[in-house]
Amino acid sequence: MPATLGDRMISQMSARGFILLQTAGRLADEMGLPAYAVGGFVRDLLMSKTSADIDVVVEGDGIAFAKLVGRELDGTVQAHHAFGTATITLPDELTLDVATARSETYAQPAALPQVVSGSIMQDLFRRDFTVNAMAIRLNARRFGELVDLFGGQRDVQARRLRTLHAKSFLDDPTRIFRAVRLEARLGFRMDGETLRHCVEAGRQDLPGHLSGQRLCNELRLILLEAQPEKALARLGVLKLLRFVHPKLIWTSGMARRFEMVRAAVDRCRKMETGGPHNLWLVYFMALVEGLTPNAVQDMMQRLALPARDVGQVMAGHGRAATILRGLAKRPAPKPSAIYRALDGLADETVCLLIARASSEAVRKRLLDYRSQYRDVKLSVTGADLKALGLTPGPAYKKILTRLLDARLDGVVRSKADELKLVAKLARL
Repeated sequence: MPATLGDRMISQMSARGFILLQTAGRLADEMGLPAYAVGGFVRDLLMSKTSADIDVVVEGDGIAFAKLVGRELDGTVQAHHAFGTATITLPDELTLDVATARSETYAQPAALPQVVSGSIMQDLFRRDFTVNAMAIRLNARRFGELVDLFGGQRDVQARRLRTLHAKSFLDDPTRIFRAVRLEARLGFRMDGETLRHCVEAGRQDLPGHLSGQRLCNELRLILLEAQPEKALARLGVLKLLRFVHPKLIWTSGMARRFEMVRAAVDRCRKMETGGPHNLWLVYFMALVEGLTPNAVQDMMQRLALPARDVGQVMAGHGRAATILRGLAKRPAPKPSAIYRALDGLADETVCLLIARASSEAVRKRLLDYRSQYRDVKLSVTGADLKALGLTPGPAYKKILTRLLDARLDGVVRSKADELKLVAKLARL
């Protein structure tokens, strides 16, 4: 057993994570199952990086094994019987993904695989790249031993991405996007043969056979990277962005746009309100900024974006320039005017506007909306208006709108002030 791996596991993992893997190995021994930690966890360990994700594969019934681990550690097990997988969530929120070792076959290019249980060798061979096709034994007698059947450790040392066989991209064209994403994240490069297969897969239009949902998922993962522009630039060089949309072309200006988005998101994260929930959507809106509305619609239809996301993207795409011009006017717009310009926009759209703002003054108005204006509430309600003898109807909305503007602009500061203003408005 390579002693260095055991040492690495102790030094690089949290004590909790290390104990978890030891426990998994002990319970696998009790069931008579070979068990392994696999995938990115092993790669990151060899790169002296900490990995938050831990995946375990057993040669046998993965779900039954997961249930045993869950009982032992008082965790919650969510089983996926169709795939022979399960996720264990422990009381401290640490998670462990468990799978039955399996092999895969593809009936046709870009089709979802047909899965049958198999050995660890078959399970590793079905994976995308050699650096992700390694395992570490967890059973007590050989705990920490590296299983490297395809030269993954050498490729990690050479900072090289290499597919396991010539038909890898043919079987699963999503691996093209995964290769580019890992290149950017890890600082690796595809070896010559892998790169040739990647380019040839593009020439054969294989990514075009992917469903919109699968293609969208790969794009989303790229946009969630720390610096998504690196992978997008690489896709541009390889002429693969056309599969997202034929008119999507990467430029240096787009790279600058992404840097501005990142700066805007960082500022938002430092506020009490935090950053946007769907970070990838902010980058997506930046990505499509230069396309026509029709092209954006076509692209979202190809990617099968949910209606909610479509609405957000189109709202930002269609109104951004007008809103920013309004916020840049002199004299500076009142808080109520800022609120009215931005009310109803998703936080992702507001973050994009912060990135696009032409001056720090406009940027501050947008940040003030997120931190101060957006959640302002009135003390007076419709019930209060009714108690004052006002007849319910359209006048209610007008009065409440005027009241909110006054509250935002600091004209009224208490419920008593609001009621005085109501009385005044009611006489008009």
